[in-house]
Amino acid sequence: MSDNQQGAKITVYWLEKSRSQRIIWLLEELNLDYEVKVFKRDENFRAQDDLRQVHPLGRSPVIGITPADSEKEIIIAESETIIDYVCEHFGKHLIPKKWAEGKEGAVGGETEEWMRYKFLMDYTEGSFFTPLIVALITSRIRTSPVPFFLKPITGGIASKVDDFFTNPELKSHCEFLENYLATPPSNGEFFCGDSLTGADIMLHFALEGATKRVPLSETSYPKLYTYMRKLQQRDAYKRAGERVEKESGVPYVPYSDV
Repeated sequence: MSDNQQGAKITVYWLEKSRSQRIIWLLEELNLDYEVKVFKRDENFRAQDDLRQVHPLGRSPVIGITPADSEKEIIIAESETIIDYVCEHFGKHLIPKKWAEGKEGAVGGETEEWMRYKFLMDYTEGSFFTPLIVALITSRIRTSPVPFFLKPITGGIASKVDDFFTNPELKSHCEFLENYLATPPSNGEFFCGDSLTGADIMLHFALEGATKRVPLSETSYPKLYTYMRKLQQRDAYKRAGERVEKESGVPYVPYSDV
């Protein structure tokens, strides 16, 4: 067990094809020991009732942390809350310094690195993931089993939603992020500066999800594409994929390659 784990037991309640992948990557980046409990989706691509025994919403990601001096497991849901909690207790170096020297507690005294970090943590699951969820819904509409004579109708509805909302929104977000990545503090190679933060881990999964829709490529958004592929080459990212493959028995393929 890693020295910075403080003797805590960590369990990842991992739902297949879910955002919980980013949590396993985070734990690997911090060299923490953890257990993975695998949950399967049903025929409607939803979590089954067994995950509701862990958290009433039956959503993923969910982790459990049992402190060394307690037998009570702390259940934490939602990616942002999990990343914040884990980094606060086990990986403070993944959270940028909040205050500029001599400006502690002052309005406007926050560092640019920290302001970016807080923005991206909220932005990813809020603004950016909204069109990605809609894209998933329209994709399901297109592939849903309906009588052949209804296919043009359901497909047409899905296409209208994508044409008027999904695709323009994703294009707008990728253009914003391409420019945002071009101006990091200290000319760093990550979104919040010259080192990896929890916000990079948070955002990366969304970028992978956008690759097929936008598309995200070397020619369309070169900075984002290079950044995404670079993170996929990190040892911790690869170990996370190997761990998921071992636990689930299903070969892991980065979402952008699906």
